[in-house]
Amino acid sequence: MTDSVRSDAAGSAPSFAVVPRREKGYQRAAVDTFLGRARSAFEDEAEGISAADIRAASFPLVRGGYDIAAVDAALARVEDAFAQRERAAAVAAAGASAWVGRARTDAQVILDHLSRPEGHRFARTGPLTFGYRVDEVDHVAKRIVRFLRDGDALSAEQVRQTAFRMQRRGYREEQVDALLDATIDVLLAIR
Repeated sequence: MTDSVRSDAAGSAPSFAVVPRREKGYQRAAVDTFLGRARSAFEDEAEGISAADIRAASFPLVRGGYDIAAVDAALARVEDAFAQRERAAAVAAAGASAWVGRARTDAQVILDHLSRPEGHRFARTGPLTFGYRVDEVDHVAKRIVRFLRDGDALSAEQVRQTAFRMQRRGYREEQVDALLDATIDVLLAIR
């Protein structure tokens, strides 16, 4: 039996493809537990897990774990489903105009932040500390601005898959990540 179709310890088929034992993937039990909680919350329409929680989920890396790309793709679909449900609930409670107004306000906050000069859009790390490459982040920032200001195409999936190389005195990761999360929120709100 190959690693990708091997059963887990309980004898049931794994939820996702499993990487070979010498490679690292997401810890299977952590992924299964989290997605089980998410499924229950979604099916029961219970509170406690939101689209933002799905986006922020992280799992330990272990040898022989679940294929990272497969789990990330599934998490993106789950996040989309939660976001749609949250949007429907908010529209039902406050009306479509309130929902659109909130999305516009959030988009304007992002635009205001990204209107700063290139190289100065986010705080920098110290001289001996690594952060995201400034030129790469600024390039993505321009794409976000073109989407928000001019209507250029940009998808939540493209933003989710954004990755930056590291450099000394780069942009602080947590600030860039927070802005990318806010951009995804806007993208999901206006779908």
